[in-house]
Parts: sequence; structure tokens; C-alpha cells
Amino acid sequence: MTAPVDRYSAARTQTVDVPGARIAYRRLGAQQGVAVVLLNHWGANLDNFDPRIVDGLAVDRTVYALDYRGIGGSSSDAPLTVAAMAGDMTAAIRTLTRGPVDLIGFSLGGFVVQEILLTAPDLVRRAILAGTGPAGGTGIERVGAVSWPLIFKGLVTLRDPKTYLFFTSSKAGRDAAKAFLARLKERSRDRDKPVSLRTFLRQLGAIKAWGQQPPQPLETIRQRVLVANGEHDIMVPTANSRDLAGRIPGAELVLYPDAGHGGIFQYHTEFLATARAFLAA
Repeated sequence: MTAPVDRYSAARTQTVDVPGARIAYRRLGAQQGVAVVLLNHWGANLDNFDPRIVDGLAVDRTVYALDYRGIGGSSSDAPLTVAAMAGDMTAAIRTLTRGPVDLIGFSLGGFVVQEILLTAPDLVRRAILAGTGPAGGTGIERVGAVSWPLIFKGLVTLRDPKTYLFFTSSKAGRDAAKAFLARLKERSRDRDKPVSLRTFLRQLGAIKAWGQQPPQPLETIRQRVLVANGEHDIMVPTANSRDLAGRIPGAELVLYPDAGHGGIFQYHTEFLATARAFLAA
């Protein structure tokens, strides 16, 4: 294992073995404190983590950003269930760290973090659930139906679809989208492999299945949890964030104004300060 670096744009892509696959990851930060593990959204590879958030978290602790099976530099086919993704991530985390760790899951990553909280609670100290919702949550089974027209709009307007999926249409939202997308391009070398349409669709199947699942026993979670989102999330409706915060004992809720699914990216400075304070308390 190589010595850690302090900037995500310079972190080397590595792999760790889990049963039946190799999982790609990047590691950076100080070798101290509780490690932070980042799990990302539908169709995201390692280059889709916001470098400002990752670098800020890595100031005083080790940070790991992981690809799912079948994504980017990871091998095998993408799982068709959130439970299978959580199994892979649990195995990877146990191999990479001494545990327990702090987990931050965005969107699909938030589904995976919930599953880990319920199936491997010994592995988690604290968790942040951003832009996400519970199994069976409002509108989650319709993520595809909501997203496809905006993905097509991105193709027609020659803009990254995240412009429309993650941000509001206000000037502040559009400016935030432009800045976020520019940050994602800062890394010029050793970029992760693009996500295939097959993998994209398999992950969408897992998301739809999550939205159709019965509710999980979130009231049994004993770790401290922070829930964050924009006030106008159209992908995983913001009502789900309120639901999570209400069902997980003692959970904290932060909602950002004039912000959508990517609220933590639009307000990355504020989110980073909140996340660091929450994880350090």
C-alpha cells in the first residue's frame, strides 16, 4: 500500500479483492483518526467524487473513495441489488481498514450505507446520508422515469446531464453546476474508466428494486447519522431525507435552499464544515 497523498487529483487508483471481483479505490489523507469511506451515485466512477469535499475530509484523516463492482476500474458485472453492493463494500472496507469507519453515501451510495448500517453495524462509527432515501421511499422507483428526459436534454443541449439532474434552474443553481463540473475535470491523469450503458442500466435496476422494497427497520440504527440534501431534490425527492431523519433515532437533518439532488456540491464549503464537525464531535 502506497503512502497517502493530500489531494484527490493526485491519488493513485488501486484495487482490493473481494469475493468474485476486484474493487477499484483511491486513498489519501493523514494516517490518523477514524477512516472515512465515500460511496457514490448511480453511474458514478471515482472521478465523480467532488475533490473539494474529499480534500477537505482528508486534512486530518484517511479517506477512501470506492467504485462499486462493475464500475470504472472494478471488475465483474454491476450488482442488481443494493444488498449485493453493500456486501462488496463491506468486504472491501474490512480488508482496507481496521474499522470501524465513518461512511458518507451520496444518492445510491446512501442506500448502500443504510444497508451496511443494518447488516454490519460493527463496521460503522458514524454515517452521513446525502441526497438519498430509505428502501420503499417516495418516488425512488421512478428515478429512471424522472432522469431519462433530463439525460436526453443534456445530450441535446451539449451539457452534462448532472446540470439538470443535480441542480436547480436558478442562476445560483446553474453557476453551481458549472463550478462542480469543472472541479470534476481537474484530474488530468489516471482517470477512471467510463461507465458502460449496460452497467448504468443494471444499477438503475438495483435502484428501482430498492424503491419497491418494504421499509427497513431504521429505528434499530444506533450510530449517529447526519442527513443532508437540497430542498428541491427531484431525483430522490427531499421528502425522503425528512423521512430518514425522522425514522433514525437522533439523526440530524440539513437542507440547503435553492438546491437540488446535488445540494452538498452546490454548498460544498458549508457541507464540508458541517460534515467535519459532525464526524469530529
